[in-house]
Amino acid sequence: MYQKPVIIGVAGGSGSGKTSVTKTINNTFKHHSIVVIEQDYYYKDQSDLPFEERLETNYDHPLAFDNDLLISHIEKLLNYEAIEKPVYDYANHTRSTKTIHVEPKDVIIIEGILVLEDERLRNLMDIKLFVDTDADIRIIRRMQRDIKDRGRSMESVISQYMNVVRPMHNQFIEPTKRYADVIIPEGGQNHVAIDLVATKIKTILEQKSFL
Repeated sequence: MYQKPVIIGVAGGSGSGKTSVTKTINNTFKHHSIVVIEQDYYYKDQSDLPFEERLETNYDHPLAFDNDLLISHIEKLLNYEAIEKPVYDYANHTRSTKTIHVEPKDVIIIEGILVLEDERLRNLMDIKLFVDTDADIRIIRRMQRDIKDRGRSMESVISQYMNVVRPMHNQFIEPTKRYADVIIPEGGQNHVAIDLVATKIKTILEQKSFL
């Protein structure tokens, strides 16, 4: 009888520091068997839609994600079965034909803005984290990322934030904070909170005889 993997959900708004928290946890247990599943990879396939319609995609809405596929992949990993993680093509606003082979691990981190929104996903998690960072910090981080890495103008980033990101955050992301076991203010900079989470993860691993 094998022990099922430990599943950690890391949620929070865009630019909150989810990735930093995930990397810190990953590095803390770098000698252990860990895999990160990013919700961003599970945007719905839109190849059946005209390109003009794809441009209107609201990537901050729960309906943008193929949670059915994500959940089926998590369930496979729980049974120590490998998966083919999808890849999203942001240039064409649809799923790529490429996939990433992912082997099962003892610890699975699911990271994304809305990983706590779907009750089915929450029910699979052993630990649910919400990274809570002030809105002004999040918009600055998003601007830096989108301008530097995605070649966008400041005006387009601000427009998208005001018209889509902010209202979606208030309507869908912020309310999922109530489902979190631990709220981590200021993301990866909060070493005390991350240390406490790491201690809890270690306890669960020990209980499952992984350590």
